[in-house]
Amino acid sequence: MNRLASGFAVFCAVLGAATLAWGQPAPSPAAAAATPAKQLFGAAKTPADLAVRSIGFYSKGCLAGAEALPINGKTWQAMRLSRNRNWGHPELIAFLERFAAKVPAVSPWPGILVGDMSQPRGGPMLTGHASHQIGLDADIWLTPMPKRSFTTEEREKVSATMIVRPDRLDVDAKVWTPAHVAVIRAAAQDPEVERVLVNAAIKKALCRDATGDRAWLQKVRPYWGHDYHMHVRISCPAGSPDCRPQDAVVPGEGCGSELDWWFSDANLHPKPPKEPPKPKPPLMLKDLPPACREVVLAP
Repeated sequence: MNRLASGFAVFCAVLGAATLAWGQPAPSPAAAAATPAKQLFGAAKTPADLAVRSIGFYSKGCLAGAEALPINGKTWQAMRLSRNRNWGHPELIAFLERFAAKVPAVSPWPGILVGDMSQPRGGPMLTGHASHQIGLDADIWLTPMPKRSFTTEEREKVSATMIVRPDRLDVDAKVWTPAHVAVIRAAAQDPEVERVLVNAAIKKALCRDATGDRAWLQKVRPYWGHDYHMHVRISCPAGSPDCRPQDAVVPGEGCGSELDWWFSDANLHPKPPKEPPKPKPPLMLKDLPPACREVVLAP
C-alpha cells in the first residue's frame, strides 16, 4: 500500500470510529462551539477513550472514561435503556453493585431498579436532569426489582411506584413500608455517598419511622420531585482533581422545623409570577470546564 493509500485508510478508520461514537460524524471544533452542550453530549453514543475522571460540578461538567452499568445483575436491573443513560464513573458502578447486593440482606426486596445515571460522556442532557453530568449521580427507583428479568419493552413502559400522597403532605400509607426505610438507610450509610435526595414527604416519613442509629438521616435531603425514586450522589473520587465537591450537608437530622417550609402553601401552591420568567439560555461548551472540550470532541 503506498503512502497516499495508507493515509486515506487511516483517515477512514478515524472517521468511522467518530461516526460510531456519535451515530453521525463528530462535530468540528467550530460547530461544537456554536452548538448547545446538551446536543453535543446527547449525541455521543460511546464514552470518550480518555483517562477516567469526573470533571466539574454535578450540574456543570462532563465525564471521561465512563463505564456502563450492565443492564442485568443478580440484584439489579437497569431501566429506560433507550435513553443510554446507564453510564457512570467506575466508583459509581462499584457503589451500585455493592448497594444492590446489600438490599436483599436488609429488606425483602430481591434487588433494585436503576433509572438514569449519566450519558456516555456525561454533560448536560437533552431532557430531564440538570445534574447527572459527571457520572456520580444515580436514580434508584423506590420499587423493588421483580424476581424475573424485565423485557426490553417493559423496561421502557413499566412505571415506578408513586410514594407520595396526592395532597403532597405525606407518603401514601398503602405503599410505604419498612422496606423503604431499610433500603434508603442502606444507601445513606455507604461511606462513598454524599447525599440522598428524596421528596420532602419521604423525608418526613423517614424522620418519623427511623429507629436506632439515626445519623444517616443527615445525608437524606428533601428536594422537589423524587416522588418515585431516590437520587443517590457519591463524592468526588480520587484521581479526579477537576471534580468540584458539593458543600457539606448541614449538621443534624434535618427532621424538625427545617421541613416545615416544604409543606407550606408557598411551596405546595405557589402564586404564579406576574410576568413569566425568561427562559435560561442553554449551556454551551464554553460554559463547562475546559477539559470537557477534549471529552466531547474525542473519537
